[in-house]
Amino acid sequence: MRTKAVNEVTLEFPSQSRNEGFARSTVACFAAQLDPTLNELEDIKTAVSEAVTNAIVHGYPDAIGDILLKMRVLPGNVLELTVKDHGRGIPDVEKARQPMFTTGGEERSGMGFTIMESFMDKVAVRSTVNRGTTVVMKKKLATRVKK
Repeated sequence: MRTKAVNEVTLEFPSQSRNEGFARSTVACFAAQLDPTLNELEDIKTAVSEAVTNAIVHGYPDAIGDILLKMRVLPGNVLELTVKDHGRGIPDVEKARQPMFTTGGEERSGMGFTIMESFMDKVAVRSTVNRGTTVVMKKKLATRVKK
């Protein structure tokens, strides 16, 4: 059963590299309502950057397609981020999640999923070849005492 969100926003944009920075900034603004620390905010921005970049580079390598970014605040100060594309999909998700594995050529490090997993509490990946990929990331943010 899906948890009811305290707040949520859905954004759709073309898979152009220039929109990666926009996604980072949008997520930072949305996450601000949870009063994250600067370190938490940087972790969140980096994780979403990796997910969006993967959708741009690997989901749509030869064309421009749509990327859906869904941001949700769940009870308990949990931020949930979903990055979804309708691109070429991942034939072997487990292999793709291995550090240093890439299909993007020499200029790619193959660390996208590893980075997402290190900065977020939970990362789930669903993918179907020629139908697209969905990455769902969750991070529980520390509740800070208001002065």
